[in-house]
Amino acid sequence: MAAFPTGVTIDTANVTDAGDSPANARADIKSAFDQINGITNSYDSANGIAALDASGLIVNTKLPDSLQSSSGNNLTLNPNTGVVKINNLIELTPRSTAQLNSLTVTQGAVAYCSDGNDGDACLAVYDGSNWVRVVFGATIST
Repeated sequence: MAAFPTGVTIDTANVTDAGDSPANARADIKSAFDQINGITNSYDSANGIAALDASGLIVNTKLPDSLQSSSGNNLTLNPNTGVVKINNLIELTPRSTAQLNSLTVTQGAVAYCSDGNDGDACLAVYDGSNWVRVVFGATIST
């Protein structure tokens, strides 16, 4: 499949006025058709137009398995409902207390601390000033 055409400007000088010659406009019209065909042929292909489902959304099989910020900024999920719903597990990368204390985060950040108080792993929440330990309870039933 063809990639989505980019960087092409179609010359419209010969098709803007009623008195323009159709013979002179032929090459411009052909170029426009070629670009339309390029767009059509790029449907659902790499570097092309994304396939949409019946609701106008990108088909989930076309979404990436991982997202990484290319700008060095945090990724933000901000749904209109104010709720991010995760249907399965969240896997947090373990961070040491030294790593957590070196981060610049905002109140409410949650982390898995690999060496909390007494060297035991714990969840930690940033309260705006400090990382606060969330102590684990008893082991779940097997």
